[in-house]
Amino acid sequence: MQPIPAIDPRHDVLIVTDVQNDFCPGGALAVADGDAVVPAVNALARRFEHVVVTQDWHPPGHRSFASSHPGRAPFETIELDYGPQTLWPDHCVQGTLGAALHAGLELTRAELLIRKGFRPDIDSYSVFYENDRTSPTGLAGYLRERGFARLFICGLATDYCVAWSALDARRLHFDAVVLLDACRAIDLGGSLERALQAMREAGVTLAQASELR
Repeated sequence: MQPIPAIDPRHDVLIVTDVQNDFCPGGALAVADGDAVVPAVNALARRFEHVVVTQDWHPPGHRSFASSHPGRAPFETIELDYGPQTLWPDHCVQGTLGAALHAGLELTRAELLIRKGFRPDIDSYSVFYENDRTSPTGLAGYLRERGFARLFICGLATDYCVAWSALDARRLHFDAVVLLDACRAIDLGGSLERALQAMREAGVTLAQASELR
């Protein structure tokens, strides 16, 4: 792990990624031990002056769902017009209990909620862009207008939404720190190690929340 400077309350922001019921044990797309991030996220949220929350928010019949592709099964990969697409179980459908944030989260101080994946025909992992890599969420402009320069990212899942968000943060010239002990991974066919390597190569700092000063 890499050493990280102390939290700067003026220029640092915590991004809490997709800690939703469907990604926790018992959910439609459960991440192993996913709900274990909740106490760590709550502890982090008490330390940061600025917090942004993200929420997967799919309409029924979303294109990324295996159920939308007859004859296909969850976790298969197909080619769509914007590139390879892993097919997922139906999850985080708008307005359902599965799409709700975990009830144990204590994020009343959060200043912004970003919903993603609401376009029916494009999946979305990153908090900055849909998976076509060009349709923005608007978060980058918000962060720049607020004067934030460094993003601390936690939540679910390390190898998908967390990693894609961190990589896009670097592409957009933000400093990015992923707090691995406040994340959990899906690790689909080695996806975790690939994501960690990609983040290292992009200059993302990989650290532990317990190291924060």
